[in-house]
Amino acid sequence: MKIQIINGPNLNLLGVREPSIYGNTSIEDYVKELKANYTDITIEYYQSNVEGELINKLHEIGFSYDGVILNAGGYTHTSVALADAIAAIKTPVVEVHISNIYAREEYRHVSLTGKNCQGVLTGFGMNGYRLALESLLIKK
Repeated sequence: MKIQIINGPNLNLLGVREPSIYGNTSIEDYVKELKANYTDITIEYYQSNVEGELINKLHEIGFSYDGVILNAGGYTHTSVALADAIAAIKTPVVEVHISNIYAREEYRHVSLTGKNCQGVLTGFGMNGYRLALESLLIKK
């Protein structure tokens, strides 16, 4: 089984960015932990602050991988193009948000991308990535 984790803008700063919201763990450390706990699964990680690069990555892996865990960051609330890219691929996508987007600013309450995903996890911290992975394993 091959899973791609894709993070959008500003998520390269996890572990140092607003630790009261996002925690103190870097995404690199968290992905290492996931790989150590799920040795029978290939887990790859990709991050970009550029919308088009995220779309290109979805197109690249969207017909050959078993699942995508996507945290599109701020693009969740603004990107019709990213939502369209998710709809265009065959690989199931689970949307993840570290913080509870419904407990934050009102503009974050709408996910343009979520409607094209298999499911959405919000507010479980970094553990949301593991929960998304588990959901993809159940669907297989």
